[in-house]
Amino acid sequence: MKWTKLAKMMLISTMTLSVMAACSNQGNESEGTPNNTSAEEANSNTPPDPLGKYPETVTVTQVLGYNPPEDPRTPQGITPEQNAYFKDLKDMLNIEVQYKWTVPSSQFEQKFSLAMASADLPDIMELDQKNFEKLKKQDMLADLTQAYNDYASPALKKYMESDGGFAMKTFTSDGKLLAIPGFEDPFLSTQLLWIRKDWLDNLKLQPPKTMDELEQVARAFVQQDPDQNGKNDTYGIAMQKNLFFWGFDLRGFFNGFGAYPSIGDNQSAWIKDDSGKLIPGLIQPEVKTALGKLQSWYKEGILDKEFALKDENKSVEDITAGKVGISYGEWWYPNWPLNLNVDKDPKADWIALQIPGLDGPGKSMVPKIRSNKLVVVNKKMKNPEAAIKMINFYIEMGNKKYMDQNKAEKGYVYNWFNPRIYNPAQIETIYSEVNKALDANQSEITLDDENYKNVADVFKAAKDYLAGNNANASKGVNWGQYFSRAAKDGGWGMTRQIKENQAYVNNEFYGLPTATQVEKGSQLDKLMQETFTKIVMGASLDEFDKFVQSWKSLGGDQITQEVNDWYSQQGTK
Repeated sequence: MKWTKLAKMMLISTMTLSVMAACSNQGNESEGTPNNTSAEEANSNTPPDPLGKYPETVTVTQVLGYNPPEDPRTPQGITPEQNAYFKDLKDMLNIEVQYKWTVPSSQFEQKFSLAMASADLPDIMELDQKNFEKLKKQDMLADLTQAYNDYASPALKKYMESDGGFAMKTFTSDGKLLAIPGFEDPFLSTQLLWIRKDWLDNLKLQPPKTMDELEQVARAFVQQDPDQNGKNDTYGIAMQKNLFFWGFDLRGFFNGFGAYPSIGDNQSAWIKDDSGKLIPGLIQPEVKTALGKLQSWYKEGILDKEFALKDENKSVEDITAGKVGISYGEWWYPNWPLNLNVDKDPKADWIALQIPGLDGPGKSMVPKIRSNKLVVVNKKMKNPEAAIKMINFYIEMGNKKYMDQNKAEKGYVYNWFNPRIYNPAQIETIYSEVNKALDANQSEITLDDENYKNVADVFKAAKDYLAGNNANASKGVNWGQYFSRAAKDGGWGMTRQIKENQAYVNNEFYGLPTATQVEKGSQLDKLMQETFTKIVMGASLDEFDKFVQSWKSLGGDQITQEVNDWYSQQGTK
């Protein structure tokens, strides 16, 4: 396949989206036209400063769905409004963030849907791709062309041009740039099996490679007191109420059966059939087989009997408390929440495995393009360039000069700050630079760019963990940084092996949501979630066949047609 075709694919789906809009407290200028610029920027002979400070405060409103801080060194009781990023943002750029509301991430979708229905949208938002399409159709998004051209920092432009600029073209309509896409290495989505090796060792069991072996291990984790505390207080596999989500869900389990229903966040997956057409993985027979196994595991107690009442945070609590020793998930789990379990129980020894399959290690689904978010701006915003400058600010905070400032213990919570755009090659940069320095027995990282802090943090954590030095951070924190990003048998290390061995299946649909997906997607997602949950909890497996027929008649057949219409235009059959 030609490079240009690959690059084009890397564009067409930069997906989990983030909407942005900043709102100045100034008032008379036309919509989408920068105002409140500095005196220097008002001089046409002076290039705009990507990090220029406004002479008067520019206030932007946002909403936030958040999870707890990932770093346990974060001060207890801190709220999103107290994020130390905001103080520096105000000091450096004179931009002030105000939240219209904040909710735990599990409540965000419902809360944001209500905000959209009432047209009570903030200036800066995070959207999924369906909501992006809705706001685009309603002509509510600002043209960011001038703001980006004038204010994007060299680092941001480097990231956006790393795919030849194709991703940005995807979100350009009628010559208007409607979003700044965040896209990353698609293999970041690879599903792994995380399992406590100390529990395996206690029970004299080997790491599972097949589904049958996984079942034996999971059953033993329930029945044979794997933590040796003399109590019947453990279950087999972590699971929450959302079967296909962003974490602590069962995508990897289904993949082990050769079933590919979703790529996460309730986004359906599409695979190629023998005729070369795309078919929805969600309604294939392999999904029914996997549901049957889950049903038997639920009945036996291998799964948590209360999973249907638990969100992702409750699953994290069980992992942290040592109630469960197996979880499907991506490379980052050691960074959070496995690190919390390691700090609570120093004997905890988590390892990463390729997902078990029916006859040996299975193949995870990997998207052809992985998107992080889209940064968009409300059309009513008077200072659209503030959104670009906030992205520049986040990237700038990764530079070496902010190393001693940007720390969790000082109240910096990166996963509460938006907008964030990452270097698409960041994870591989960290892995290669840290291992190069470790292999050369260097005492410090010599990298000198906006990736410095991320690389230096992981390098320091790796050195401290390998030396058993917990003076600067706990064992869990050091292990988590090292084992997620740099260890050759860790999260990204195992993911790289899966990539090299081509032990994966691609999601073949990488376009923007089709019209019927936007219109009917939520209804179909709800139908799937309700039906699958009932089956796991004991309903007849025949309910799956009824679900397939309902899915097809309620819009699924039309979506399949639209997806294949898109696919036929890509020239990739």
